[in-house]
Order: sequence, then C-alpha cells, then structure tokens
Amino acid sequence: MIADGSEDEEKWLAAGAAAFKQNAFYMQRAIDSNNLKDALKYSAQMLSELRTSKLSPHKYYDLYMRAFDELRKLEIFFMEETRRGCSVIELYELVQHAGNILPRLYLLCTAGSVYIKTKEAPAKEILKDLVEMCRGIQHPLRGLFLRSYLAQISRDKLPDIGSEYEGDADTVIDAVEFVLLNFTEMNKLWVRMQHQGPAREKERREKERGELRDLVGKNLHVLSQLEGVDLDMYRDTVLPRVLEQIVNCRDEIAQYYLIDCIIQVFPDEYHLQTLDVLLGACPQLQASVDIMTVLSRLMERLSNYAALNAEVLPYFLQVEAFSKLNNAIGKVIEAQEDMPILSAVTLYSSLLKFTLHVHPDRLDYADQVLGSCVKQLSGKGKIDDTRATKELVSLLSAPLEKYNDVVTALKLTNYPLVVEYLDTETKRIMATVIVRSIMKNNTLITTAEKVEALFELIKGIINDLDEPQGLEVDEDDFQEEQNSVALLIHMLYNDDPEEMFKIVNVLKKHFLTGGPKRLKFTIPPLVVSTLKLIRRLPVEGDNPFGKEASVTATKIFQFLNQIIEALPNVPSPDLAFRLYLQCAEAADKCDEEPIAYEFFTQAYILYEEEISDSKAQVTALQLIIGTLQRMQVFGVENRDTLTHKATGYAAKLLKKPDQCRAVYACSHLFWLEDRETIQDGERVLLCLKRALKIANSAQQVANTARGSTGSVTLFIEILNKYLYFYEKGVPQITVESVESLIKLIKNEESMPSDPSAESFFATTLEFMEFQKQKEGAIGERYQAIKV
Repeated sequence: MIADGSEDEEKWLAAGAAAFKQNAFYMQRAIDSNNLKDALKYSAQMLSELRTSKLSPHKYYDLYMRAFDELRKLEIFFMEETRRGCSVIELYELVQHAGNILPRLYLLCTAGSVYIKTKEAPAKEILKDLVEMCRGIQHPLRGLFLRSYLAQISRDKLPDIGSEYEGDADTVIDAVEFVLLNFTEMNKLWVRMQHQGPAREKERREKERGELRDLVGKNLHVLSQLEGVDLDMYRDTVLPRVLEQIVNCRDEIAQYYLIDCIIQVFPDEYHLQTLDVLLGACPQLQASVDIMTVLSRLMERLSNYAALNAEVLPYFLQVEAFSKLNNAIGKVIEAQEDMPILSAVTLYSSLLKFTLHVHPDRLDYADQVLGSCVKQLSGKGKIDDTRATKELVSLLSAPLEKYNDVVTALKLTNYPLVVEYLDTETKRIMATVIVRSIMKNNTLITTAEKVEALFELIKGIINDLDEPQGLEVDEDDFQEEQNSVALLIHMLYNDDPEEMFKIVNVLKKHFLTGGPKRLKFTIPPLVVSTLKLIRRLPVEGDNPFGKEASVTATKIFQFLNQIIEALPNVPSPDLAFRLYLQCAEAADKCDEEPIAYEFFTQAYILYEEEISDSKAQVTALQLIIGTLQRMQVFGVENRDTLTHKATGYAAKLLKKPDQCRAVYACSHLFWLEDRETIQDGERVLLCLKRALKIANSAQQVANTARGSTGSVTLFIEILNKYLYFYEKGVPQITVESVESLIKLIKNEESMPSDPSAESFFATTLEFMEFQKQKEGAIGERYQAIKV
C-alpha cells in the first residue's frame, strides 16, 4: 500500500492495467472457444494483479472495476457451461485449484453466484461458505474490495421475502446473518488500516479510509433494502448487532460514519421505535466522535418525519421521544467531560427545534431544554466562542420563529437566563431580533408584567449602563436600534387605563435608567402613548358605582412632567419644548387649567434659557402662538399673562422680518371667533400697526445696508391679515385702514423689481374681487373697499 510517489503509482497502475488487459484478452478468447480450463487459467492470472500493495485506494479501485467487469463476463460463461452439462458442484470445486488465494476467492465468489442461481444447494449454505472463506484475506485493502465484490454479486440472490431464493431452508434470517457477518469482517479490516504504518502517515491513512468507507456502509444499505427486515427484526437483531460492532471497534472514524449510516439508511419509523437502543450507544462512543452532528441529524430526520406525517405525532408521545433524547444528550455531555461548549449548545439547539416541531403545544418541554442548556452553561461566564454564540442566538430565535409570538417566548422561564450568557454585542443583536419579531407579527404586549419580562430580554438596546468602556457603536446602527424601540412602545397596549398606566411606568423606569443618549428617541413615543391614555380616561360621572379611579388625569400629567424633565439635560431642549406644548393641549382638553399653565410655563422657561438660535426661536414662537390660540381652559388672568409673554418674545426676535411676522401672528391671540370673551379688536389693531411699523423699519434697514428700498412682501402679508380680520367683522379694522394700506403698497417703488411680490399682490387683489362677487354680508363688506 505504501507508494513512493504519485508518479511511481501511475507507473505501477499502468503496468498492472497492461498485464490485466493482456490476460483479460486471453480469457475472453478462451471463453469464445468454450475452453473452461484456459478461461480459469487466464482469469486467475488476471486477478493476480489485484494482489498489489503499491496502489492507493483510489488507484486500486480503478483496477478493481476492470476486474469486476471481466468477472461478470466469466460468470455468464460459467452459467452457460452449467447449461451445457458441466456440474456446478464440480465447477465450484474446480475454481478452488487456483494457485494464489486472492484470485481463488474471487473465482470462488463468482462460481458461488452461479451455484446459488442453479438452486442445487440452499443459498444460505453457499453464502455462509463464501463469507467464511473470505477470511483468508486479512490485508485490509485487498480484503475490503474482495468482500465488497461478494456483497455486490450476492445482493440480488439473498433469500429475502418475495425473493425466488426464499424457501423452507432459506429465510430472511439467513440473509441478515450473511450481511451482518460480512459487515462485521469488513469493518474490522477497515479499522485495522488505521493502525498500520508509521504515525507520521496518520493523516494519509485517514484520508484513504475516508475513500473506502462506502464499501463498509453498503452492507447497511443492503440490510435496509431487505423486505423481510421489519421493525421487529430491526429492533431485535439488526440494530443490536450493528451497534455492538460499532461500539466494540473503538475507532472514531468508524463510529461516526456508521452511526450516521444507520440514521440515514433505515426508515424514520424504525428510529422512532428504537430510540432508546440507538441513543443508549451514544455515550459509549469514543470521546472524540462528533456525536453533536450525529444526534443533530437524527433529530432533524425525526422532525421532518413528524412534519410530513401528522398522524405519527401521537407515537412520539407514546415512545417518550423527547425524554429519551433529552436524557441521551445529558449522558453524552456527562460522558465527554471535555466537550466544547459549541457542541453542547448545538445539541440543545437541535433538541429545541425538534421539540418545537414535534410538540409545539408543550412549552414545558421547550423550557426544560432551555433549563438544561443553562445548567450546562453555568460557571462558564460570558461565551467568547463566536460559533457557540451564533448557535446560542439560533437557539433563542427558534421559539420566536416557531410561534411568531414573543408573548409565548416570555412564558419560558429559562429563556432570559440563557440570554444572560451572551456578550454585550450579541445581546444587542438578540434584542433587535426580538423587537423585529414583535413588529413583523404585530404582537401586542398587554400587561406590565410581560413588558417587564420583555425589557429584561431586550435590555441590550435600552440600557447602556453595563456596556464596557471604549465600546464604539456605529451611529447609524444605534439610531436604527432606538427607532425600533420607539416603534415597539406602540405595541405595548391595554384597553384598561389602570393596566396601561402600569405599563408606561415600567417604560419610564427602564428608559430613565437607560442612559441619556437614548432619551431623545424613547421619551417622545412614551409621551404620545401616555397622551393616548389620557383620552381613554372615563369622563367624570361615567362610573355608576362611584368607585374612585386609581388612575386620574392629574397623576398622568405629573408622570408626563417627570419624564419630559429629563430631556433638557440630554440636551434636547427643543424636543422637550414641543412635548410640553403637546401636554398643555392635552390638559386643556381635560379642563385642567393649573396643569396646562404649568406646562406652558415650562415651555416658556426652555424658550428663554435653552433656545438661542434665531431660526429655532422663530419656529418655537410659531408653536407657542398656534398652541395658545387653541387653548380654551385659561381664565382671563392666565391667558393675558401668557399672551403678553408671547408678544414680548415676538418683539425681541433678532431679524426685523421675523419680528414683523411674529407680531402680526400674535394678533390671532386677541380675536377668537367662537369665543366672545376673547375678542379684543383694539389689541388686534395694535399688533397689526406694530407689525407695519416693524416692516417699515425693516425696509429702511435694507435701504441703508444695500442701497435698495427692500421687499414689499411684508406689507402684502400684513394686508392679508387686515383682510382676514376685516372679513371676521373686527370693528377696529375699517375700510379706510385697508384702502390706505393698499395705496401704500401700490406706491412702493420696489414692486416692479420684485416679481414674486408683484404676483403675491395681484393674487391678493384677485381674492378681494372674488369675495365681492359673493352674496350676503361678506360680499357687502368687500364692496365697500375701493381698490
């Protein structure tokens, strides 16, 4: 078997093939002339080429296949000879006169095949003789190929049920005995290869054994194809005998391959009914055997079997498949003390997937698997093996993918304990997977207890207190994570206000301790969710039992104030400013004047102390004016105070055009059409006159700075405000004041040089003409204006 090099091996193969071809030619010539003696002579010489020890398994196989093809011709010739009167018994004896044992046994197997076909003797006797005689070849390579030839030519002549060779003297038991004996001897030869030659060639020998393994495995395939091998025979005879040989050979390569062969070639039904026998052998295998892969494939096959055949599911419970697999995995891990953490996690991951497929309604089984995994991981600390971490994520993702419902996963008490063994980065990944599952399946989390459990699972993306120093998180990834948390908040919902208030309190607890950089993402949706809760509160008097509500608007507004207070420190004062105004509007609808005033006060403080950018001030002031205009809860004193502050802010804006627009916007604060108490025409007119004054000042500044009269757009905007209030019937806005302003605009020298202002003015005049065409009071009022 030892080759000096690939070139020498090619030469030996070429020389052997040439001699083989020459003898095959003379053998064929003897066959053609019906010369049995010469046919035997040249066939023996031809087969002598298989006695070489210089070829690798791959090259030897080439030579073997040439011999196989020629032996098929010789077998046909033997059959014809028996028809011409040659005694098959004499032929069987004659082939044994060959000088060398290897050619003799090949010829004996060929003659034995003919002997069985003639049915002149029981098939079991001939098969037993052949399999015993083959023990004469103990060279591993030559012996394996010889027995492979025996298995090949005999597989269609086994006394199986329904076979023509079945009879009173020949039963399927004889066929099974023959195949098992041949398998046992072949496995011994195959294992012996591992221990021949120097230690430095171990890798080469293992490679060669890998090339030869199918020769051994074919015996198990033959067994699986026998009609007579039913469940009883498989359980009582085949499986115990095969496992006995596998365990006793004590060879890592053989044990791994043959166990896998059993799983792959025999029916799933047989595996299900013999689980205890098959699994009982696993702890007895060598510690180096990759039992993880073997058991994973077994569980995968059983899972697929259950998925394709729903009617077999009761049998899984009947044979206690889960318990047997779980116990077997525990024993294997216990037997292999040095088993890598990856292997253990993979085994439990496969078991969990098996459980979810076969027993989806048994959450206790799934939780038991997770508990076993926790027990195995205990004392290991954070897992630093990348592949093991990936497998752990796969294990944790399995319940989410199966149930499409995080609520179900939350019922698994050991689930969060497994999450604890993930490192910080992987916890973030797992948290994202959980949140995406919730959003994809529109899963509502309806109790504070479940929300608390959920946030324990996803704390990797809502809490940065335990992140290691120096851990840099990509900003885009961070924003994406926090946006997903913001979306998640809207999936935490309960129609009962009391339970919903408990939920938002849980959110508050986690968000306020989650680190300042996350607050600008999480506080706004929390505020919105809480404001929705306020709208669902029962109106006073709706409770017929007179029971005092534990959740009141006052409590909720206090809660809102507490969470918004955290934002200016982030810093996100503009965000806090907007939220205060939203809360003020909500308080207005609840008729809570003191609370609404307090929220406005907080907004004003932020405007004065935190918002310094001129553009931001303009936007903020527009929000103040718009919100204050819609407020109906304030009494005269509070409203005057807030309105006075707003007009003061407007007059202090940096840019004159901004001042002008803010001041004329304040005019809306003094005239609300639907509220007679807020209809102060004098102050409306005062705001508009002040706006005209500021617009005039802005034009002078433009003239001084740029040498031009500046845009007339501000005057046209003010004209539109005059028209609005004139149409609403404000007494102080007279026809004369409107006509005077129109005349002022027409006299502006800058109008022709500013197409946009010219177009704006033309559109305003067209609007006035359109209003004149209307019937009723509005048409009459506009008719009075002479353009």
